[in-house]
Amino acid sequence: MTTTAETDTEESRKTGPLGRLGGATATHRRWVFAIWSLLVIGLGAFAPSVFNSLAGAGWQANGSESVAVRELAEEHFGGNSSAAVQVVVHSDDQDISSPDMQRVIGQITDVATTDDRFGAVVPPQPGMTISPDGHTGIVLIGANGTTDDMVKAVDDHKDELTALSGNGIDVYPTGASALWSDFNKANHDAMIKAEMVSWPITLAIMVLAFGSLVAAGLPLLLTIAGLVASAGGLVLLNMITPISVWAMNFAMMFALALGIDYALFIVSRFRAAMAHRKDKVAATVETMDTAGKAVMLSGLTVLVSLSAVLLVPAPAVRTMAVGIMLAVVFVLAATMTLLPAVLGAIGNGVNAVSLPWAKRQQHRSPVFARWGELLHRHPWPFAVGSLAILIVLALPVIGIKVAMPSISVVPEDAPVRQGYEVVQEAMGPGAPGALQIIAPEAQAAQTAEVASSTPGVAMVTPPQPDADGSGYVMLQAIPAVDPSDDQMNTIVTELRTALPPDALVGGAPAENIDLQQALNDWFPIVVGVILTLGFLLLLIALQAPLIALLGTVVSLLSTAAAFGVARLIFQEGWGSGVLGFQPQGFLNGWGPVFFFAMIFAIAMDYTVFLLATAKEHYERSKDPKVAHVDGLAHSGRVIFAAAAVMVAVFFTFALADPLPPKEMGIILGVAVLLDATLIRLVLLPVLLRITGHGAWWSPAWLRRILPKVSFSH
Repeated sequence: MTTTAETDTEESRKTGPLGRLGGATATHRRWVFAIWSLLVIGLGAFAPSVFNSLAGAGWQANGSESVAVRELAEEHFGGNSSAAVQVVVHSDDQDISSPDMQRVIGQITDVATTDDRFGAVVPPQPGMTISPDGHTGIVLIGANGTTDDMVKAVDDHKDELTALSGNGIDVYPTGASALWSDFNKANHDAMIKAEMVSWPITLAIMVLAFGSLVAAGLPLLLTIAGLVASAGGLVLLNMITPISVWAMNFAMMFALALGIDYALFIVSRFRAAMAHRKDKVAATVETMDTAGKAVMLSGLTVLVSLSAVLLVPAPAVRTMAVGIMLAVVFVLAATMTLLPAVLGAIGNGVNAVSLPWAKRQQHRSPVFARWGELLHRHPWPFAVGSLAILIVLALPVIGIKVAMPSISVVPEDAPVRQGYEVVQEAMGPGAPGALQIIAPEAQAAQTAEVASSTPGVAMVTPPQPDADGSGYVMLQAIPAVDPSDDQMNTIVTELRTALPPDALVGGAPAENIDLQQALNDWFPIVVGVILTLGFLLLLIALQAPLIALLGTVVSLLSTAAAFGVARLIFQEGWGSGVLGFQPQGFLNGWGPVFFFAMIFAIAMDYTVFLLATAKEHYERSKDPKVAHVDGLAHSGRVIFAAAAVMVAVFFTFALADPLPPKEMGIILGVAVLLDATLIRLVLLPVLLRITGHGAWWSPAWLRRILPKVSFSH
């Protein structure tokens, strides 16, 4: 006769490391609560300053020709680089030489001298920075700091500068640094607004999914802990290396969505364990030994997908990935330690404050069990139907265009946009986007002649000698087209081809072009790395090459379909009137690289949840039908609820006025919607049905070299 003690001992020997970790955190929960309290309080002390502390620039291609021009301009030309601040002074009825206009120019100079980040001040110059009618001038304030320093300097002084307007004179800070200042503020405000809208929607969805206020509230509390810790962590990391403010924006959104996903899966499994166990610690061990493995593998997949973005040599793009990865690490740590400690403390209290229908809820959903049986009986119609829809939606991706955002993504009332439009009206469409050319002094005449004769160049300023006798000259080439026009690529390419070999072409438009080129060049490499590493992780998790390959490949379908829909909306303008935006005729340039990594990470998240549950039932029964039907019955409700939360979170960003968060929210929301409904709840289960035992087969030599991973308990 086997005693209870012997059974517990045998079970503990079979328990994996995550199960043992769950048992330890549930048993020593006071220590876990104390450590997390110190962590949240300690890092939380830095969290309120996160948006003011993080870097505002970084949108450049490291090692590019345009970055080299900016560095030379900062070193040898008094900071007159693309990061310099251009303060537009305009009056409808006064000339730039009038006493009032000169007084305002003097006040601008006084503001610049109060901050060490500002370099030399150059007043408006005839033939260069004064309009032909004399009513508009540009005061150049040189950059005496990094691009991030200059964005912060504009943040600190733009209100002071715009306050100089009056008596019929308007003052607008413009230029790349002012653009990123206004752009970041508009996006930050939009993100905060969207987050505030998404939280109550999220809570409502989880109450409906769980039927218990306690069970619904746990994921939100967990996510808050992870968010606060990651915000403070980003502030500390920014002290070591500049981290883009966009990192926190994306981290907030992604941590909320993933944190709730993970907690939903864990809490759902814990409630099922408590239904057949009286011991809450044992239930916690079972939960972490099964669902905990799936969550850990899902988190690793997300981290692996985002780590591939670090290959792109663009600081802002890299640090956005770092920000999300840091948030995922904290959320994953909270899921693995804090959540099991809470569950071990409350036990059946997880069902407290239940709504009427909750008492009838089962972990094995009868609805999704019937759905699984239907798919099992009629696999081919569902396979063909879901594939047809996804392929039709993905076809438009063939004609997709990408470019760096234009001035239209900044709100119309932003000073930088108002100044931009004033300069265009007074000096021509290309005046706000001058190209900077730096060449050796000996090649000055040849450089000026070639630049002047280049098609698309409206004017070239006389060569300006450097300030330190290093032998360089700088010329400004004013394009004949708007800086975001497609022709700018041709102009920059022709200049670089025709100019003397030692002449370098830069300026804000060239920096955008070089960054876009770097993103385009690295995109296929990033995709290849993500797919390879994603497949390897699934292979290790499932120990089955066929289903690991199918799980990876089908994740591409939702990604391609999401970008196909994005092309129709943001490039072609379908529904732009309803969504309240003016299409640019292209997607923002960082979208393919960054959104691909995010979409693939989310898709693999659901893949792991579904297939890990199916593998658990296959290991128990050795029956592919049981794996298929019970895998769907036990994970379908969680996937459906988690997807509903993610779609709600992402689609709230569609309410934003600025285009980038709107674009991000719609692309990610559509991707999750398609992935959860057509792939995870239809196509992938059908593939399990069609492949049968083959889905879980693995050759002996592969089993010998793979680490042992089991989802049964």
